[in-house]
Amino acid sequence: MSFDGLFTHAMAAELSELLVGGRVNKIQQPYQNEIILTIRAARKNWPLLLSAHPEYARAQITRIPFTNPDVPSTFTMTLRKYLQSASLLGLAQVDNDRVLHLDFKTRDELGDDLSLRLVVEFMGRHSNITLVNRRTNKIVDLIHHVSPDQNRYRLLLPGADYVQPPKQDKVDPFTDASFGYRELMKTTGVALPQLLQRHYQGLAADSAKELATRLTAGDADAAWADFIAAFDQPTPTITTDDKVNFSAIPYHSLPGTAQSYPTLSQMLDAFYEQKAEHDRVRQLGSNLIHPLRNLIDKDQKKQKKLAATLKATEKADDYRIRGEILTTYLSQVDRGATSVSLPNFYDEMRPLKITLSNQLSPSKNAQKYFAKYQKLRNAVAYVHEQMTENQAELDYLTGIMTQIELAAPKDLDDIRVELQQGGYLKVQHKGKKPAKKPKVAKPEQFWASDGTSLLVGKNNLQNDQLTLKLAKKTDIWLHAKDVPGSHVIIEAAKPSDKTLMEAAQLAAYFSKSRHSANVAVDWIEVKKIRKPNGAKPGFVIYEGQRTVAVTPEEATVARLRQKPTL
Repeated sequence: MSFDGLFTHAMAAELSELLVGGRVNKIQQPYQNEIILTIRAARKNWPLLLSAHPEYARAQITRIPFTNPDVPSTFTMTLRKYLQSASLLGLAQVDNDRVLHLDFKTRDELGDDLSLRLVVEFMGRHSNITLVNRRTNKIVDLIHHVSPDQNRYRLLLPGADYVQPPKQDKVDPFTDASFGYRELMKTTGVALPQLLQRHYQGLAADSAKELATRLTAGDADAAWADFIAAFDQPTPTITTDDKVNFSAIPYHSLPGTAQSYPTLSQMLDAFYEQKAEHDRVRQLGSNLIHPLRNLIDKDQKKQKKLAATLKATEKADDYRIRGEILTTYLSQVDRGATSVSLPNFYDEMRPLKITLSNQLSPSKNAQKYFAKYQKLRNAVAYVHEQMTENQAELDYLTGIMTQIELAAPKDLDDIRVELQQGGYLKVQHKGKKPAKKPKVAKPEQFWASDGTSLLVGKNNLQNDQLTLKLAKKTDIWLHAKDVPGSHVIIEAAKPSDKTLMEAAQLAAYFSKSRHSANVAVDWIEVKKIRKPNGAKPGFVIYEGQRTVAVTPEEATVARLRQKPTL
């Protein structure tokens, strides 16, 4: 599973066929390491994702929705200045390396021709996206500025000369006419996949293993020719076993179930949609996750202390009994004694040893025991009340943490607003103008197999808006039973059994029980849902519900995202 030189070769051909000759319509940078160039070509808009993420670096056409930051980055503004309305003249891979060159033609402020090159390097933590003036070879700007002490080979700062990454002394497998693999197969002492990686450019470990497997399975020359030619007519494949792997062509050396896709870009969308989204949420939501964890830890510690206090109240009757026995036998208690054994009339007159304070009189010792008894008795009701309130807050905060884990990046703003409104986060005031009331994002829409619309709230504010404002009284409401999760609305009064089960799948998947095998899901008409006065966001009550059991499946959720053709 790697975006190696072989995969880059296939992707460059796919993107070149779609985009070359097109014009840049829009430039956005939804995330720190990624830009999206919307290129208009052949009367279609193609969202080209260029990622310099240290783990997910890639180039592809993406259909995954994204949300732009309120303030564009400096790099975004630079790209808009130079590439807005620019024509894409060419898109090519450098040798068989993990580098793409996108060549653009535009005009500068004076109307003169300007040739620019966007260099995209997919090199792990060294990945970068660089805009270069082709005439001067000067760097205009980069998505990652790298200081000289971090990279002594080349200076990666605006205004510096652009220097290509260090060239490896390896052979391009697509232009090798020396049949070098034949000699490698005769070499002993080193595994063939390692030899192939050392000799040929752009082979990751999985690609080298696959090539070695094919070379040693039969006619090596035919195997080599077939393997190399396959990347010019790829069959994008995701192979699922203990791990999930993607490749431009089916890799027979990878165990598991293989699923093919029409294009490399569609395959990458399917592969990265959940993986990359989860990473983005963790990155963008870090300022929510950290304070939430602190609040949850605080409530958990408080609950333990309250439980210890409640356990101590179980001794209340012991203090009362000691006080009553002391009062009954005061005449038998010597002043200044530290303890005394007296008959316990609550336990068949067996002797009971009672600890005393030698600083107090016998009657004062008895009063002290009665005072302890009364204090613990009074504490019981208070502790129960505190535990109930604290547990409710703990469940609420744990539910929000679950929502963050299930959220898309666009849902985080709603969660932040909710925490601010609840007093859990400070409100950041910008400027002197009063902040506008934030607008709650729309719930995510899915479609059942029969085309019925299914709406899913991804956080508490969306849940409230969906259930209490958007849904019709005759619609059907669903929620995973007794666990934090999304409100799901079926926009139909009498959905089919299949639609009901598909909606239940969504309710189970977008809940804390998404990894469970058998999830109970309540469903009921919206008109029977009520929200108590003063209840926290997302909390509702209902009676008369019916319950179904489902097993959440990611493949089903992915299918429900696509509107069926009826």
